[in-house]
Amino acid sequence: MRYPHPRLASSAALVALLLAACGGAEEPRPSEDAAPLVSTLATAASGGAERLRAGEVAAARASFEAALDASPDQLGALNDLAVSYLVEGHPDAARRLLDEVVSTGSPPEQQAALVNLGELYALEGYLPAAQAHLETARDLDPARPGPWYALAILADARGDLAGARAALREALRLDAGGAARAGFAYVYAEERVHLEALLAEQAGDPAGAAARWRELSQGRFPVLAGAAQRHLAGE
Repeated sequence: MRYPHPRLASSAALVALLLAACGGAEEPRPSEDAAPLVSTLATAASGGAERLRAGEVAAARASFEAALDASPDQLGALNDLAVSYLVEGHPDAARRLLDEVVSTGSPPEQQAALVNLGELYALEGYLPAAQAHLETARDLDPARPGPWYALAILADARGDLAGARAALREALRLDAGGAARAGFAYVYAEERVHLEALLAEQAGDPAGAAARWRELSQGRFPVLAGAAQRHLAGE
């Protein structure tokens, strides 16, 4: 694709080099200390976002690229393009694009990109760095629920149950209709299960929560399995 904006052209060229170096799409390989969160789509109502949530990554990417060609200064699509690379297991390419959004985007675009950088750091096992990015995202606009959800998930993964519940209550207060969480993308199935478990617990549905905690306890992420076991033990 062609990016009219010089900075976007530079980012696209670097991403192409990164992808060439690591080959084609591959299953993401997270750290053993990974604590997957959620990914935020800045154009959550767009056709590209819908395709990405449906697993149609190539079609979603084409849609995001077309949006950037049409409006290169609207960097929500660049954020979402980065998420598509993360879903396919290309974190370096995703990071390069997210850094560009943080550097030059509008505050809502920056906020989405910071949440997604928090996801990247959490996937790499750098949970304090993830926390710092999510807190920066929250502070850009505390009235937007996305960072609060991610902070709740991270707090729970780190064993801060009180912090997780407080952050989730605030997220739900700000997202009464559920539009924000409906727009999330998930790199791993465990991310959705973790959020659903927290939501069920918050809603007073112990059976539904327990079923999801059991599923998470048997998943591939030791940090999340440990969090699930704490809940199942009634901590």
